Parts: sequence; C-alpha cells; structure tokens
Amino acid sequence: MAHIDIHRSREEAVDQTTTGGCACGEHDEGLPELDVQTIPHAIRHASIFGAIESLLLDAGMIISATHNPLPLLQQLADRHGDAYNTKYLDEGPERWRILIRRVA
Repeated sequence: MAHIDIHRSREEAVDQTTTGGCACGEHDEGLPELDVQTIPHAIRHASIFGAIESLLLDAGMIISATHNPLPLLQQLADRHGDAYNTKYLDEGPERWRILIRRVA
C-alpha cells in the first residue's frame, strides 16, 4: 500500500507540490503517455493543454495520436513560445508519438 502523508494545512500540502512532489503521495516513473484519441473531441485540446501545462521544468510527456497533430503543436508554440521542446518519436502512418518537454 502506498504511503500517505497527512498535512495540517492546504499550504503545507501545496508547498510539497512546488518542490517536485505531489500531495497525493504517488510518483511517476518514466514518461507518461497520453493517447489523445481516448479523450472526447469536444474537450480534447483543453485536456491536452491541461496535461502539458502541468509539467514541471525539465519534465516531459508523450502524446500519441492517429494523425499528425500540427494544429495542436502550433497552438502550443503560439501560447508558450519556446517554453516547450517537441520531438517526433513516431511519424505515422498509423500513429504519431511526440515527446513534449518543458524547458522554461
């Protein structure tokens, strides 16, 4: 069973999240991969940006799609400039996988 920390206040729990931990007591191993096709279309981009924008500095994730997500990558550049690096891991034709890493 996972270790659970109980905090005396919200501030104490939030302080833990700013140092690289998470108040839930869990930790991720490796790079998380998000298959964007599993997200309903109406909320897809908002959900993806929520995940991307939650990355800490130097953290990364992989997005996986059945098409080249050029509009999403352009939106990322428009919103955040050079704050994120992107690198294609797979370039179709059936699956595109892109590593997104927060660098600023």
